[in-house]
Amino acid sequence: MKLLLAFLPFFFSASPAVEPLSPHGIQAAAAYSAAHGGHALLVKQNGKMVHESYTNGHSKREPHRIYSGTKAYWGIMAFAAEKDGLFSFDEHVADTITEWRGDRRKSQITIRQLLDFSHGLEPMFGLHENTFPDRTTAALKAGAVAAPGKSFIYGPAALQVFHELLARKLEHKQTPTRYLERKVLGPLGLSSQRYLPDQHGAPLLAAGFMQTARQWSELGTWMLRQEEVFMKLQGSSVNAAFAFGFWNNHAAASKAGREVDAESMLDRKWQQQSWRNACLSRSAPADLIACIGSYGQRLYIVPSMKLVVVRLAKDSKPNDAALLKLLFSKGP
Repeated sequence: MKLLLAFLPFFFSASPAVEPLSPHGIQAAAAYSAAHGGHALLVKQNGKMVHESYTNGHSKREPHRIYSGTKAYWGIMAFAAEKDGLFSFDEHVADTITEWRGDRRKSQITIRQLLDFSHGLEPMFGLHENTFPDRTTAALKAGAVAAPGKSFIYGPAALQVFHELLARKLEHKQTPTRYLERKVLGPLGLSSQRYLPDQHGAPLLAAGFMQTARQWSELGTWMLRQEEVFMKLQGSSVNAAFAFGFWNNHAAASKAGREVDAESMLDRKWQQQSWRNACLSRSAPADLIACIGSYGQRLYIVPSMKLVVVRLAKDSKPNDAALLKLLFSKGP
């Protein structure tokens, strides 16, 4: 990890155009994607579109559900809020959510732990339901099933708590959704999104957005210019591969790094998941980060290669390692 951090500034410094991806690798990845339920594959490098294909009956202007790819937008909004001085990531949630002050575990949860999923709260997957009446009240009452910082628990509860925390920090002068639109979506050229609000207007932060491949790629293009954000996507001691809605490939730089199929691992109960030395692909650069949405929705970003890749799909068994191995292959 320390070796990767030492080289990160180099990835972002001004430099000539990097070596392009092999056309063979791009075509192999495109064929693989199409054969496994792919709807779109888009590749941008050095600021130019080098591949764009739509398969299995899908088209360029068709928005797709990006599922958990939605989380990253709220994660970026959290960086904007921290920069604006609304909070610090290491302050306790209970400083704002005062109802938690009397709970031995909840009173110790930090904002950072909400966003890297090391909070210890039960996941509460039922909050995903479109008909859920009051996500905020339910999430604030979520049980603390592990001590903060001791387990990785992926689920919507923590993000709904974060939404309420931000609403209180904003003192209801504007909604978190409006803040997201002003600070993140607007600068990316995106309009309001599909928020899936409950009966009280609280959006679902864990999923919901629908975007075309080109729209989602704009997030990747923007991220290539954000050295400060990249430096903060280090994950936690219980899962170094995830933070703020982004997955990273940092462990690929280590001999101990092991490829983990993130979607398959997340299908297990949180107590049965293993994230030690996890990476997405040993064949891909270690500075790769990714947004991962169900059924193969992917945004890959590689700053050292000035590379953005979007995949949209209906893939029942998406495999990052297989796709990325092909994409970064040099040819026969």
